[in-house]
Amino acid sequence: MRSFLAAAILATAMLVNAAEPPRRPNIVIIVADDLGWNAVGYHGGFARTPNIDRIAHEGVELDRFYVCPMCSPTRAGLLTGRYAIHMGMGRAVVRPWAHYGLPTDARTLPTALADAGYKDRVAFGKWHLGHLDPKWHPLAKGFTHFIGCYNGALDYFTRERDGQIDWHNDYQDINPKGYTTDLIAADAVKFISSHKKATDPYFCYVAFTAVHDPPEAPDDYIKRYPNFPGRKGIVAAQDECMDDGIGRILKAIEDSGAKDNTLVWFLSDNGGIDVIPENNAPLRGHKLTAYEGGIRAPAAVWWPGVIEGGRKCATPVVHVDLMPTLLKLCGAQTTGGKPLDGIDVWPILRGESNAPARDVYGFEGQQGLNNEQIAVITPDSWKLIVTGPDVRRSEGADPKTHRLELFDLQHDPYEKNDLSNAQPQRVKQLADRIVAFRKTEPDNALPAINRPPPNFAPPKNWHNAPAGK
Repeated sequence: MRSFLAAAILATAMLVNAAEPPRRPNIVIIVADDLGWNAVGYHGGFARTPNIDRIAHEGVELDRFYVCPMCSPTRAGLLTGRYAIHMGMGRAVVRPWAHYGLPTDARTLPTALADAGYKDRVAFGKWHLGHLDPKWHPLAKGFTHFIGCYNGALDYFTRERDGQIDWHNDYQDINPKGYTTDLIAADAVKFISSHKKATDPYFCYVAFTAVHDPPEAPDDYIKRYPNFPGRKGIVAAQDECMDDGIGRILKAIEDSGAKDNTLVWFLSDNGGIDVIPENNAPLRGHKLTAYEGGIRAPAAVWWPGVIEGGRKCATPVVHVDLMPTLLKLCGAQTTGGKPLDGIDVWPILRGESNAPARDVYGFEGQQGLNNEQIAVITPDSWKLIVTGPDVRRSEGADPKTHRLELFDLQHDPYEKNDLSNAQPQRVKQLADRIVAFRKTEPDNALPAINRPPPNFAPPKNWHNAPAGK
């Protein structure tokens, strides 16, 4: 009787443990650049993306995943768990001439994971969070190894930006040959493969430059889309090449024997460009707008055996949720820096609960203080978009000086029916929240300067290293 009881207790314990996710998994974050809603296969898109589709089909598809409408703010948010506006990085991307970067007091995801026992925390690809001072280098932000570029919009074959080659191995300037997308994938594969017998978990941040400008892709990929004229064919080729690289990363994870203890989170940093009309269809808008097409991005999370596959999560998840979710999952401290805006969405990813009530914000200020766009989405899916001058001014969000648009996303997800005239009270309430959000920007925020100063010259090879290196 005792042996039977002991066996039953052991079996029950094994079942309980099997239902719990392993602590401290390997973490692989894959970020696509400017990938539109309609540029992935699982949305019925125009490019072939079987590996991205696999992540969505075998994992959980995040159907309402919100980002910023441009690059640097999203990356700042996902690596800190805070809206970029609170750090002065919400208004614009970090231009090549911008002497600005991720604040030195920002607690980052790799720094926090170091405290949780992640010895190897690597970044491959695009940084775009500051580069004209070593204090903004990835190695100064918690990463232990970095291969990639500091700027955006590099030539895909030469890695040149403004006449200087921007490609680096830690602090060393390098000049490899090949197509940028393939280089990023190869470095990620090499790192993952080297951990085949490792017992310690790792963090691998893979930030592709595809499918961002310039419109360049290998000829063999372009030839696969003979019926797509001009830019659409090139973007589809860039997309498929990136997808092949993602496939190699997934295979490296499987070949390493760590598939069951590796979490992969895929996302795009913002919506697709408007040059391709159907890039974000059926969503309205595009990159650099706060409409759904600018801030609702393709995203999915894959963890075989832990996250049940074949599910679509309709609960809003935000880019600032990555850090608190991953830290909580790994048993790391979610406190220690400034308060996080994101929340732990692990129960949502597992399909166990819905998110607590909260507002979601989108902000685009790159056109200057006289032409900003801010959106707030409520827990019950009402969305107000305010377009016009900086709402911190005395008039606030005023219908006389601003365009105010109200949408009921629950019944109008494609933002076709503006209800602002029918619901002025709701507009007023949400406009007040937008003004309050805009006022959280610090005084020393990154300015929206779209042209370089007359005397700007990039450092040779965009070198960014402490003295003596």
